[in-house]
Amino acid sequence: MKEILVLYYSRHGATQHLARQIARGIDSVAGACARLRTVPPVSTVCEATAPAIPDSGAPYAEVTDLEECVGLALGSPTRFGNMAAPLKHFLDGSSPQWLSGALAGKPAAVFTSSASMHGGQETTLISMMLPLLHHGMFIVGLPYSEPDLSSTRDGGTPYGASHVAGHDGRSALSEAETRLAVALGHRLAYAALKLAD
Repeated sequence: MKEILVLYYSRHGATQHLARQIARGIDSVAGACARLRTVPPVSTVCEATAPAIPDSGAPYAEVTDLEECVGLALGSPTRFGNMAAPLKHFLDGSSPQWLSGALAGKPAAVFTSSASMHGGQETTLISMMLPLLHHGMFIVGLPYSEPDLSSTRDGGTPYGASHVAGHDGRSALSEAETRLAVALGHRLAYAALKLAD
């Protein structure tokens, strides 16, 4: 089985829900399986440390996860049209992988959630693509052959899966958002297996 890393940061759970649906899509492809990982929050207090293992959810990622997997799905809530600081902090520590070319030639996809429909989803997705392009990764998006992409009244973009979580961050994924997230995971897994061969 070829593993694909689903790496995300989630504050209220919306991005985590998307991550699980993307993992479902990955797991639906024969020969592929998802490795779910998250990152700890960034503290403004230098002495603060997160426990080595989170209280719930996926384990914390290590940069070796990037090297060991044949593809990457990267997810973050929107932060003023940008990825969240904890995810950026993790990626900033991947310089050794950049220097060695460990991610070059692997496929990657991105996903996000926001409080509102116009909460910066597309710019957040693009902000996550930038370090992946520097790593030499191939970006996998969602084609308009996915019918939900043309008809959704919720999240979903050609740049990647997305979710409108509401101002409290607790709105459930819509059926269209779920289908698009699963489709993105499926597409990423298919590309990863082809490229790994």
